[in-house]
Amino acid sequence: MSEQFKLAEQLENDCYVLADLPLCQLLLCNDSAYPWFILVPRVTDVQDIYQLDWQDQQQFLNESSMLSELLMQEFAGDKMNVAALGNVVPQLHVHHVVRFKTDVSWPKPIWGQQALTPYTVEQVEVIKSRLLPKLSAITEQK
Repeated sequence: MSEQFKLAEQLENDCYVLADLPLCQLLLCNDSAYPWFILVPRVTDVQDIYQLDWQDQQQFLNESSMLSELLMQEFAGDKMNVAALGNVVPQLHVHHVVRFKTDVSWPKPIWGQQALTPYTVEQVEVIKSRLLPKLSAITEQK
C-alpha cells in the first residue's frame, strides 16, 4: 500500500468513510435508497483490478467477498451487485450494492435511475453501529 493514497474528490464528496480494512477503505455511498458500499484499495495510480499486484488482488477478493457476505446477512437482500466501472471516477473503486426485488430500480442497474436520497446523520450512525463491530470481529480473526 502506498503512503500517498488519497481518496478521489468525488468519492469524498459522495460518501462517508466507514473503516479501513487491511487493503481497502470502506465507504458508504450517501444514497439511502440502497445499502450501497464502496471498497477503494489504498493504492495509488490504479484504475482496474488487474493493475494491482497479485497479493493485493487476492486481498481485494477476500475483502470484497467478506463484505458481500456480511451485507447480505445484515440487509437480507435478494441479490448482491458488485461492479467496478470507473468511467466517471477513474480511481479503482468497487461498488457493493444490496438489491431487493422491491427497490425502485429493480431489475435495472441503479446508476442514473433516480436522484440520490441522502442519509441523515442518525441513519449513518445506525449503519456504523450495525456493521463496524462485525467487520472488526472478522478482520481481527485473520
